[in-house]
Amino acid sequence: MLPRIVPQSSAGSGKGVSCYPIRMRLGIDFGTTRIVVAACDRGNYPVVTFEGSDGAVRDWFPPLVAVKDGARYYGWQAWSLQEDPSATVVRSLKRYLSEAGPRTPVEIGGIETPLSTLLAELASSLRDALVGASNVKIRAGEEIEVMLGVPASANSNQRFLTVDAFREAGFSVVGLLNEPSAASIEYGHSHREQTNAKQHILVYDLGGGTFDASLVELDERSHGVVASEGIPTLGGDDFDGLLADLAWPAGEELTQSEYFRLHEECRLQKESLNPNSRKVVLDLDAVRPGLGTVTIPVADFYEKCQVLVAETVHAVADLTSRTESLEAIYVTGGGSEMPLVARLLRETYGRKVKRSPYTRAATAIGLAIQADKSSGYVLRDQFTRYFGVWREWEGGRLMRFDPLFAKGTELPHAEEASLEQRRSYTAVHNIGHFRYLECSHLDELGQPEGSITVWDEIRFPIDPALQELADLTAEPVRHVYLNQQIVETYRCGAGGELEVEIANLSAGYQRKYRLGRWGGNRAPIVPGKTKRAAPKKKAAAQ
Repeated sequence: MLPRIVPQSSAGSGKGVSCYPIRMRLGIDFGTTRIVVAACDRGNYPVVTFEGSDGAVRDWFPPLVAVKDGARYYGWQAWSLQEDPSATVVRSLKRYLSEAGPRTPVEIGGIETPLSTLLAELASSLRDALVGASNVKIRAGEEIEVMLGVPASANSNQRFLTVDAFREAGFSVVGLLNEPSAASIEYGHSHREQTNAKQHILVYDLGGGTFDASLVELDERSHGVVASEGIPTLGGDDFDGLLADLAWPAGEELTQSEYFRLHEECRLQKESLNPNSRKVVLDLDAVRPGLGTVTIPVADFYEKCQVLVAETVHAVADLTSRTESLEAIYVTGGGSEMPLVARLLRETYGRKVKRSPYTRAATAIGLAIQADKSSGYVLRDQFTRYFGVWREWEGGRLMRFDPLFAKGTELPHAEEASLEQRRSYTAVHNIGHFRYLECSHLDELGQPEGSITVWDEIRFPIDPALQELADLTAEPVRHVYLNQQIVETYRCGAGGELEVEIANLSAGYQRKYRLGRWGGNRAPIVPGKTKRAAPKKKAAAQ
């Protein structure tokens, strides 16, 4: 029997008896390779444990999806199918969010399903596990309020997809927080009795699929993000892939099931490494029967990984240069447990490197603290990327980027009004053709560079004669002066979600758009579609 976590009541009777309505408040770190949940329990923030299909109790939930005989399975059900040759299991679904829209299909076992459907069903499976197979005591019909974590480098489309999936699954989403910001709250909560002085820490968060770093100013109960950097395509999954490359060189195509089993075997052996490890022994029989084992020297593996870890250290250096009084580099995330990471950080920063005692759970704990309104923590988070639109200049001879929300802009709190930006002008086209994008950096001329996410385009009927047309894609965009006054109003909420209202003031009509990547004609994502040369004979242990 799992020890139970009891939800908090919204009011008390004064006699120690809880009064309704009762709400369970949770912090959910929707990780690439693990979903970790922490609960608000009367000033404590325990990590939730789950009972898996094998009867074992674990402090995480697997973000897996599997297809067998045309049916979809998630979480522990998918976990139990990983050795079934008739099932196709996919890991790290979160990694596909950055380049996908809600209608983007994902092909698993030859069946295409919209990504938004997979995410919502995965979140629903998590909710079922919380109710029926965890140590959280949730009554029938009870509202579950959640604070969700996302990578600091996540674009706004990723944020929308995450929130929408959990709402579809029946959760009440009370907020969205950048993962390193949440880890800084856990740090402040753990160290609040040691000092009340203002200090700076840098959160180094290397997870399964992403790397984020945030420089945070800490007061006793107030946290402010000074700056953030991230690498959205670097995480523990990439180290697993490098180990897989060493064990199974590129060439012959793997099935989706074999790809999953190979990377799972690499993950398991990578996570078993310690500072004294000298070799990695991989059981390739777990991938394809008859291949035996292969041994990889740890030095060879680390040589491959060092380039990637060095990228994270470089990002840290960029942030630490912004302060002369750095208290600590706080290391979190499952990917940071690889001994090479700690070694390179300590070689550069010495004793300032402090590993969280909750490496894989610090973000979830911080999210739970933020979800607890009685904790008293105030976080000032930031817009972590530039968001803007291309506009014509010099009569259409040039296109320039107009950054509507700048990187580093402070986000509003959940109770505050959305940020707002307006653009007013007299239009010189019959149709407004808006092309949006996000980027991590701007060059010296203010043009996008670095990590760039291209969004769907919007066409707005500036010519009143076109306002009844639902689809303007077949209409040509023409330079024409119609003396129409246009106002664009952009709003950004506490979680970084974006919308725009475009109004023709002269003709008296407007349209609202939720901004994101909504196009439905995208090529399907095929997880694990790669080629690796199968060993020609049973590999001998070295």
